[in-house]
Amino acid sequence: MYQSLEAPSSLLKPRTGSSLKHRTATPRARLVSFPRYQSTSRIGFPMLLSTFGTVSSTHAISETTECAVTERPERPVRIVALVGEGTVSPLNCASWQEVMLHTADRLKWVDDGYEMLVFTDDLCWSSGETAADVQRELNSADILVIVAVTNQESVKWIQTNSGRIPNIICFDSSQVLTNKLGGMNIHRKTDGMLFGKLIGTSELRKESEALEVVKTVSDAWDRHNSDDIRFCLLIIINAYIRPVPILKNLRAKGFSTLNCMVRNCGTEILNCLLDPNCRKALECLNKCSPVDQVCNYRCIASYESQNLEAFSLCVLQKHNCLQLDAKIPEKPYVPPMVKFRGKELCHETAEDLFVGWLGSLNWSWRVVAGQNPAYDQFPCQYQLFYRGKARGTFWYEPVFRVKTLDGRLVWRRRKYRVKRGKVPGTFNFSVLDNGVVSNEFWTIVDVSDDFSWGLFHYSGAARVAGQSYTGAVLVSPDGAYPNEVESRRLVSALEKCGIKEWELFNVDNFSCADPPLGIPEGSKLHSLIDVKDLSWASV
Repeated sequence: MYQSLEAPSSLLKPRTGSSLKHRTATPRARLVSFPRYQSTSRIGFPMLLSTFGTVSSTHAISETTECAVTERPERPVRIVALVGEGTVSPLNCASWQEVMLHTADRLKWVDDGYEMLVFTDDLCWSSGETAADVQRELNSADILVIVAVTNQESVKWIQTNSGRIPNIICFDSSQVLTNKLGGMNIHRKTDGMLFGKLIGTSELRKESEALEVVKTVSDAWDRHNSDDIRFCLLIIINAYIRPVPILKNLRAKGFSTLNCMVRNCGTEILNCLLDPNCRKALECLNKCSPVDQVCNYRCIASYESQNLEAFSLCVLQKHNCLQLDAKIPEKPYVPPMVKFRGKELCHETAEDLFVGWLGSLNWSWRVVAGQNPAYDQFPCQYQLFYRGKARGTFWYEPVFRVKTLDGRLVWRRRKYRVKRGKVPGTFNFSVLDNGVVSNEFWTIVDVSDDFSWGLFHYSGAARVAGQSYTGAVLVSPDGAYPNEVESRRLVSALEKCGIKEWELFNVDNFSCADPPLGIPEGSKLHSLIDVKDLSWASV
């Protein structure tokens, strides 16, 4: 497994080049250290990616120089994607053309200035104006992405017409094609690694930085999900074209972080070092890629302890030693459902939709599938929504199963406070999870009249963790996928979220015996809707 104590500097500091020529820069010194934190998906599990041995060592702090950049209006970042005609991706058998077209839309959520055009490779060598159009786009491209291209005519055409492009990345394509980063050619090894040994340069530092970028991009691509495919492109943009703001939180703030931790959290640090589970958790996290959220959470689930929670609470939540400030994403905007059973949706009815089957069953909903890969690899997900004893209070408790690193299956449960949004069908969630607060904005996108399924969208941020995220969950009373009759309505609901059905990860809902369910005594359920009266329901 690839190990890294900090996000590679090449991923976080753009190189000076033609794309930066309209900026003014003033050198300044910056101290860089290893402590780093990352949260996963909507559950908000904290990921502290360092060992205290690294934090406490003065040798872990090195001085680098970067530029303070004054932003001016910039031209768009132009990306061209060439995909093999008729090729199929590993994302639930969606075509690569569809996957990359969707990626182009999702790049706009990050920055409207990211423009990606997608062509199939058969257009390159076709007759007429089409090939000329593709060539014109290549002449102004900052990045060329080649996916699943093996046709020899296409390969020759690409070799002839891509010489001016400074950044070329090839995935699942002919070994003859050459990759390029920052104008430097890169060979691929024959062992299957995406990129390999650099050629054509003796500058070891540039070689090292490029290989760091290469490794991060390769690992992300191999996770085969839409979030990481977009992340691959953002890494290249950030490293070789211009800064990507949402990636700035991958690096800690150096000496100020260390000073903050020692000054404010000495007791918590010592307790963590003396606790075998807490120490193992930090060591385990340090072996994970900073963007591999599944790996990160398995470390937390395997070695979770009160001392680890206290450590995170002090270093991150109370004192924000990493000086991070992530925001809840504003895009995509997802409208809530407007009517339920022909009547205008009100706040009380919207809460009843969340409460769902609780009362008739021991849970509100079971998760069928979700879009966020960091969360939806966990089996046996139950949702509990209920009204609290105090007037106006509403709560959400997810219950789910985790397979630990030593092979144990353990149940986990979290508790969110839920408040109504301004518009019926929207809600604000907050949770203190392993010492860190996550705030989320949820939308009820759709719920069928018979409560046979529902779709909930969320966007959130763990502010002091520097992590923002979006996603959606498809739910049903028994964890089974909606029937074919509901297919068109489900696809329409997913489209409102900017999600394709092939992006969803199915939840393993087998072997779910004895979940720790139940709600506090005195809690209240439905206000206007009684699910038990639904005689036509299938459960």
